[in-house]
Amino acid sequence: MLSTRIMRHRQSRWQRRAAAVVEMAVVAPLLITLLFGIVEYGRRIMIHQTLIHAAREGCRTGVLQGSSQQDILDRVEDYMIPAGLPNYKVNVTRATPDNPIETVQVTVNKGDITLFGAFFGSTTGQLGSTCSMRKEGSL
Repeated sequence: MLSTRIMRHRQSRWQRRAAAVVEMAVVAPLLITLLFGIVEYGRRIMIHQTLIHAAREGCRTGVLQGSSQQDILDRVEDYMIPAGLPNYKVNVTRATPDNPIETVQVTVNKGDITLFGAFFGSTTGQLGSTCSMRKEGSL
């Protein structure tokens, strides 16, 4: 009689363990996918913020008296290289007497910034930011 109780108890414990293993096998891929998605979109947001700051700082440099095109490009590079984004494009529109607005646009290809390929979204197209500021004083 005692051995029958022990056997039932052991069998019940084994069934609970087996159920937990099955549940984990079903839930684990979903949790891992969710975790990787959070990492991917968090990185995309970080890169977008980097682009915003790089464009703004490049534009701030551009509106200074005596600034050159190279000064703007160097300032943008100061933000992009430490963020691990060496493949970026900068488009600068310098101020003229007719249009005293300095514009700096910084873009990067989505395919260059993804960690997991096209699994969490498109890798075609570009992510970018544009900043425009009025240049004061003589042009």
